[in-house]
Amino acid sequence: MNILMRRAFLTASFCVLLCSEASAQSAPRDNSLFTIDAKASPPAPETGFLHMGSVAAAKSPDGHTLLVNSRYLTLDGKPWLPVMGEFHFSRYPERYWEEEILKMKAGGIQIVATYVFWIHHEEVEGQFDWTGQRDLRRFAELCGKHGMYLFVRIGPWAHGEVRNGGLPDWLLKKAATRVNDPIYLSYVRKYYDQIGTQLKGMLWQDGGPVIGIQLENEYSNRTPNGGAAHILKLKEMAARAGFDVPLYTVTGWDNAVIPPHEVVPVFGGYPDEPWSDRLREMPPDTQAVYQFHLLPNTGHSGILQAVPTANEQVQLAHYPRFTAELGGGMELTYHRRVVVGVDDIAPMALSALGSGVNLLGYYMFQGGANPEGKVTTLEESQDTDYPNDYPVRSYDFQSPLGEFGQMNGCFRRLKVIHQFIRDFGTDLATMTARLPDTVPAGSQDTTTLRIAARTNGDRGFIFFNNYVRHYPLPEQKGVQVALRLPSETMTVPREPVDIPSQSYFFWPVNLDLDGGLLKYATAQPFAKIEDGATGYRFFSTCSGVAAEFVFDGRAISELHAKSAEVRRENGRIYVRGVAASTGTAIEFQTREGKTVRIILLSPEQARNSWKVSLAGQEYLLLTQADVFSDGQKIHLRSRDASAFSISILPEGREQLSSNVDLRRTGNDGVFARYLASVETRQVAVRVEKTRDAMPSVPVRTGKISDWRSNAVATSPEETDFERAGIWRVTLPRDALRGLSDLFLDVNYVGDVGRLSGGPLLMDDNFFNGTTWEIGLKRFSSETLEKGLVLRILTLRKDAPIYLPEGSRPNFGTGSELTEINTVTASPEYEVVVGFGPTSVQ
Repeated sequence: MNILMRRAFLTASFCVLLCSEASAQSAPRDNSLFTIDAKASPPAPETGFLHMGSVAAAKSPDGHTLLVNSRYLTLDGKPWLPVMGEFHFSRYPERYWEEEILKMKAGGIQIVATYVFWIHHEEVEGQFDWTGQRDLRRFAELCGKHGMYLFVRIGPWAHGEVRNGGLPDWLLKKAATRVNDPIYLSYVRKYYDQIGTQLKGMLWQDGGPVIGIQLENEYSNRTPNGGAAHILKLKEMAARAGFDVPLYTVTGWDNAVIPPHEVVPVFGGYPDEPWSDRLREMPPDTQAVYQFHLLPNTGHSGILQAVPTANEQVQLAHYPRFTAELGGGMELTYHRRVVVGVDDIAPMALSALGSGVNLLGYYMFQGGANPEGKVTTLEESQDTDYPNDYPVRSYDFQSPLGEFGQMNGCFRRLKVIHQFIRDFGTDLATMTARLPDTVPAGSQDTTTLRIAARTNGDRGFIFFNNYVRHYPLPEQKGVQVALRLPSETMTVPREPVDIPSQSYFFWPVNLDLDGGLLKYATAQPFAKIEDGATGYRFFSTCSGVAAEFVFDGRAISELHAKSAEVRRENGRIYVRGVAASTGTAIEFQTREGKTVRIILLSPEQARNSWKVSLAGQEYLLLTQADVFSDGQKIHLRSRDASAFSISILPEGREQLSSNVDLRRTGNDGVFARYLASVETRQVAVRVEKTRDAMPSVPVRTGKISDWRSNAVATSPEETDFERAGIWRVTLPRDALRGLSDLFLDVNYVGDVGRLSGGPLLMDDNFFNGTTWEIGLKRFSSETLEKGLVLRILTLRKDAPIYLPEGSRPNFGTGSELTEINTVTASPEYEVVVGFGPTSVQ
């Protein structure tokens, strides 16, 4: 994340930005027919401009090739649109890395990105630590084991809300940093050599998972010893350390330094600004991440500061549109405690795709916790002259996978989009983004429908985003899109439809379904699997919009649609009134003899679907449980013991086995349904108050920085916790018996909470009105048996902090508040399923 986002969402600049893309008809109008001109063919991808690794770097030992051109990546010569998610290995216990990597894979992630934080590995000069949860090589090996690519962000300055941006304290005393200072570079060389040693033999050309390197981060220094020369020097040093990879990147925002030819700029955007000094909701003109835009190759960025000059736009045209920091959530700062809603992230991803992004990268996708420091704590703070105070331990980030591995609400919404990308991304990568004749006048325009298309020839997708965080957009009445393609103008749909408030989705146009041509559908494709001669194609209904499928009748010999209206007209087959269900909605045979079955699911069913592969066969599961698979077994987890109903398609060729009682209970449409029974547990929690909170001291404020006009509140000092209320929390000796995890759920009101086991700070939390969850399995049984201590600092009514609307407590006539409402334990159960006659262990 960028500490210099002070002009990230400037209203004036973004108005100019969007107005430059709009036609003269940028104001809302009564006619809701939006015209998108997609007749012109895009230029062919440019090759030769980018100088990445050597020729050898692009080819793996078994002959796979990975290259990049001006528009997209190619894998084995085919366009590739991957999804990348950030996971900081040094912020997560190493014994759980594997299952978290598998969860990311289940969520549709194909590339794991990770920072290597220098201070985590050489906090004391000359004492490098690559052990335990700092073991980069082991992390890379696990990514490779499960077919996940690895993108390593080697800094040396990384930020990531880490102390000094990741630079060790001792280094700051040696020389000027982040410039071509000989002393600084001598230490960077040693550091890079250490990383190179850790990843020796792990590069793409070695058959390993490492496909890319990010140099530095958010770098805009243009002093004589900085600028492009510094980035080029870092690239040279990385190469000497052994890094010869297919892709080198730098972050492209904040007036970034981008040496031509040598690196690819990557972009991002976030749903809020926890670094802002605002103490209220961010206005709608800061919500640029929910818009479509066509600025040349700047990525889908809500952190653009100004309109690129004509020369900059020409230069950016040489680069593909990649993101690395599309916000998967938001970390809390002490002064601004944002809550990210379950629907706040997926519309950003959809808007990025509709804008032409061809690498969808999230920061973060997996939350974590700061490791214990040897000398100091390791979080960013105002005490170290950085702009924000973060929790000492927690780095949950409200990301799709939380600090303790929880699959949060946005995980499933993103998974549906990611599965579409995995199955249809080869086509999407070649498609050019286009805007309609009517576009919003700016990000503050909350009345004009946001539409984009991506097309290649006559094929494409139409994207709709009628969602903005905190500012519900109005329902759009009677909407149609006239898509002008090279061979026809297609009006989609045939009859106007209403687009519901806060909805977001996309529709296919001229989609090839195994030889059957789907002219368009008002439903969203998201997955496909094969079962012998039958192909299953899965679609989801779009909230509030009736599903209609229109086929080219010339390529279809026979079509059936139960409980739907089928009409043949002018060579097309119209199927209307299709209801969501787990049965076959439409079945047809192509003239080549292929059978295609379309399954139309509701949005909830689609979110509860999981595509897995076992023994070389792909399956689609429907279950409310969380799912991940290692290719041999399927793991299902839930805190709801009744959630282990599993529907599977196609039915396994062998008998299913499980670690618990698993019974076949009939069919769920075309799916085979099973029910697993788990032993439920009630884990009692004893909470005893041992000290009342003392009156708090006034909240302090930090220094006014050179980029923020107002000072913001600083987090409490260690001595302040001597005034905290204290509760002792006791769990049964066998609390974790038979469970995959046990979550302590703390519902409290206060300023800051800390949970400790003896001298160990287990977790901390800035109060923002949500329940504080702590997963307990990572802590030793000895720590849990001795009892836990919960400390809560008093929240002052006059504290200059932002709390989301509805989260600020009722102080009544008082000026302070500290209370615990409930502390409960939520067991997480696990069912393991595989094929074979014996039980899965």
